[in-house]
Amino acid sequence: MRIAAFVCALVAAPVHAAEPFGPPFPPPVAYAALPGWRGDAPTLALPALLASCAALRQPSGTSRGLAALPPEAWAGPCAALRTVAARLPRFAPARREAVLRAAIEAQFTPHVMGAGLLSGYFEPQVEGRLAPDERFRTPLHARPPELIEFNTAEMIPGLPPRRVSGILRDGRLTPAPPRAAIEAGTLFGRGLELAWLADPADAFFLQIQGSGRVVLEDGRVLRLGYAAQNGHPYTPIGRLLIDRGEIPRERMSMQAIRAWMREQGADAAAALMRENASYVFFRPMPDLPPDQGPPGALGVPLTPRRSIAVDPDFIPLGAPVYVATTDGAWRRLMAAQDVGGAIRGPARADFFHGWDAEAPEMAGRQRDPATLYVLLPRPQQANSDRPVDSPAAAGRHRSLRGERSDAPGPRTRPRARPPVAPGAP
Repeated sequence: MRIAAFVCALVAAPVHAAEPFGPPFPPPVAYAALPGWRGDAPTLALPALLASCAALRQPSGTSRGLAALPPEAWAGPCAALRTVAARLPRFAPARREAVLRAAIEAQFTPHVMGAGLLSGYFEPQVEGRLAPDERFRTPLHARPPELIEFNTAEMIPGLPPRRVSGILRDGRLTPAPPRAAIEAGTLFGRGLELAWLADPADAFFLQIQGSGRVVLEDGRVLRLGYAAQNGHPYTPIGRLLIDRGEIPRERMSMQAIRAWMREQGADAAAALMRENASYVFFRPMPDLPPDQGPPGALGVPLTPRRSIAVDPDFIPLGAPVYVATTDGAWRRLMAAQDVGGAIRGPARADFFHGWDAEAPEMAGRQRDPATLYVLLPRPQQANSDRPVDSPAAAGRHRSLRGERSDAPGPRTRPRARPPVAPGAP
């Protein structure tokens, strides 16, 4: 089967989209503008993209963030991806990358989000116990039942979507205890402890990663996933150390922070960690297979080195995103499937490295200048009854911004926030 003919079949069905989807995005660019686009292996990203499509069928999968698109925006492209996935085995292995790449180009338009920062995260594996002893004395907590989280847009229609958390007392939402109060024992005696670790720094960085694997004394592995956050703002302790002249910016990494903690001692390390008032609560995930990643904010398991965390106010969760670091080390198609407390801005992303032996080192040291390109659904001409006769013809359809530069979108984006300066975990 010829590649061009197959792609024609994928885009032949009419898409009745009278208006472009979503809020204003940057203008589209040609795929030729994506560095290394033709050198990537998109079949390695296909499982992550299909997982996103499964989540995006549900309205709840698309409701988070100002950049969210409605489920119908993804229906056509996701149907095309499922079709090409089913038919790929019919092609010779050497041609499969070209077939999938052509199908992606026919269904999506790339939009450059700008130059920013690509950091890394991973799923830690640490030794722990289910009960405390003289060595294992640092708890990982479950979510307190009185802690509530909600989306402002779901509570009051018209408000921008924001996650808010706190404790409801006498009809008022009050802040939950900060990290310092929790570590001082404000939750002690309530049976919220899920596991106990030996090193407070392990617990701190496991919270930053948002999930982890706790290896118990009998060899069993307790999988923990994100449950909630106490609502206090996240303060990157690496940035504090940079600002104080403790670690040069060019040397900042998770490994450098840990080395500083060891050199300065337990008291200094504890004081530094408490300057980050944000605190993460966990939930057990007993049914998660060991070869599967933790679920991200989209609700699907993260795929090592093909899933990223983004700011959903700029990049829709579930969208394909092409990442190109300045040094060329990472140039690949990925899926936006997670969010993070430090991930703010249109060109800010966190690269999920998985849980293998290399993941902590690679994630801890990753702070790469990079350009992000979000791939957004390409609406076909409204009420079209003619098939697209070639892959190139798909590029003549309207972009998400529409044909008029002054056409308003269904939402108004707030004033752009200044870029986040490179910091640290």
